[in-house]
Amino acid sequence: MVQRTVTVFTDDLTDTEGEDIATHTFSLDGVSYEIDLNPDSHQLLLDALAPFLKVGRKSGSAPRRRGSSKPPTDGPDPIKVREWAKIQGIDVNARGRVPREVIEKYEAAH
Repeated sequence: MVQRTVTVFTDDLTDTEGEDIATHTFSLDGVSYEIDLNPDSHQLLLDALAPFLKVGRKSGSAPRRRGSSKPPTDGPDPIKVREWAKIQGIDVNARGRVPREVIEKYEAAH
């Protein structure tokens, strides 16, 4: 039996799916929030906050996240995927996120 895990990225505002969904964080009154948005929804958030950001004062900095920054909680071990890709002759960077296509090929082979 083969078990396959599929991760679907969904925009929290529009409930649309896509690979361009990214996690964004913001804080208000001491409460931090995370929201997953596509670029259009993210722009709506930025436009809505723009008047307040323009006159507000920064009180510190939060760690920056890139892309869909939810830590992988399921799926194959990136180290094993990189080792398998190297054996298969697939060029994968030693650091950073493993491309989805490579993960899918790895899962299909296992």
